[in-house]
Amino acid sequence: MLRYITRRLLWSIPTLAIVTFLVYVAIRIGTDPVASYKRTNIRASRKKIAEYKELNGLYDGFSGYLKGYWQWVTKFISGPDSWPRTIKGHKKVWPDLLHALANSLRLGLVASTIGILVGNTLGVIAARRPGRLRDSTINSVALVGISVPPYVTGFLLQLVFAIYWAKWFGHTLFPTSGIYPPGHKGTDFILMAKHMVLPVIVVSIQSISLYARYMRASLLDVANADFLRTARAKGISERRVLVRHALRNALIPVTTLAFLEIGGVVAGLIITEFVFSYPGMGAYFLKAYDDGEFPKLLPWMVIIMTSVIIFNLLADIIYAVLDPRIRLDD
Repeated sequence: MLRYITRRLLWSIPTLAIVTFLVYVAIRIGTDPVASYKRTNIRASRKKIAEYKELNGLYDGFSGYLKGYWQWVTKFISGPDSWPRTIKGHKKVWPDLLHALANSLRLGLVASTIGILVGNTLGVIAARRPGRLRDSTINSVALVGISVPPYVTGFLLQLVFAIYWAKWFGHTLFPTSGIYPPGHKGTDFILMAKHMVLPVIVVSIQSISLYARYMRASLLDVANADFLRTARAKGISERRVLVRHALRNALIPVTTLAFLEIGGVVAGLIITEFVFSYPGMGAYFLKAYDDGEFPKLLPWMVIIMTSVIIFNLLADIIYAVLDPRIRLDD
């Protein structure tokens, strides 16, 4: 196991370098940081523009891209204080990025935890009596949950809990935007949790539906396996057969989904964050891209790529724990 982990980590270094370089080129072409600098500093002289290009490694041509990428990577590794500053305001990138990352992790991990626990439980309940009313109901509701886009669910929740609730009861039940009311200062976890309720519901609906269907399909796939028939023939109770044998094998494909989803949480939930004006990684990316903020996009990119690689590795390790037949060092 240790040899496998070491090998995967070593392979992740060139993988991360190649992928980040390609995205580096794409972001440079897509945002044109020099043009963004000129728009922001309309009175900047040619000398100032040349200094900006030199400071940020904005060289032309393929060799210039390689040189600029290497210059940026060395600054990135040196730590947030060495990162290029924003085009607008010449501010440090890390404080805003850290704030967005913390917000996305809080929202995504809460919603994913609810989705994993509730969705898998519903999947197990449905699979125990396939074809019955309970199974058909869970399967149908899950299909609807997957089919309805998050922005539709988000707007419906805002409509009910903001507009109609205020009309019916004279006040809104849950806030519909941000993580705090405008002008709020300090930390208030209760108020923060209240602002998270609707975004969490939107994300959880999709997550619960997906896990319910995956778990149901996975359990039904192993339901008639030889090892389960053998266990039943030995007189083991159906509950123990389900928990100790069927569920453990059914969790393998679900584990893939769970770790890929959690790894993707770092990227932010772009649609949900947009609908609820939630200041997470998705909103951070959209704002930075719209402003042509090249210095803000690159650290975002590396964090996302690193997260995906790490959680893919964790998924492979969990495979081996759940199924001893998998030998990672082979």
